[in-house]
Amino acid sequence: MTRVSDPNTSLPTAAKLEIQMLHDRVLARLSGEEGERRSSGGIVIPATAQVARRLAWGDVLGVGNNVRNVKVGDRVLFNPDDQLEVEIQGEAYLVMRERDIHAMASERTEHGTGLYL
Repeated sequence: MTRVSDPNTSLPTAAKLEIQMLHDRVLARLSGEEGERRSSGGIVIPATAQVARRLAWGDVLGVGNNVRNVKVGDRVLFNPDDQLEVEIQGEAYLVMRERDIHAMASERTEHGTGLYL
């Protein structure tokens, strides 16, 4: 027989659940490069400067079963304005489809451009 616990007693702390991405989804965290930047000529560009829509680099933390080209640990280039944001334990993450990723940077050299970060 199953017993229902008394509602007046405190419940044990909830177990932590592992997050698994589904289908072609990728979970990424923005890289910490959101502060002021320097141009190639050495000019300091403040974080509040308004620039055209800008792509951002992020670190891949999880991938779904149908993701073919991106692996956990890769750095990916994407448009952060077009992605869905989720907060997990006080930190913000982005969820996107693999097709929304414009480029990736990894140690695997397969079909590179010759450019390095």
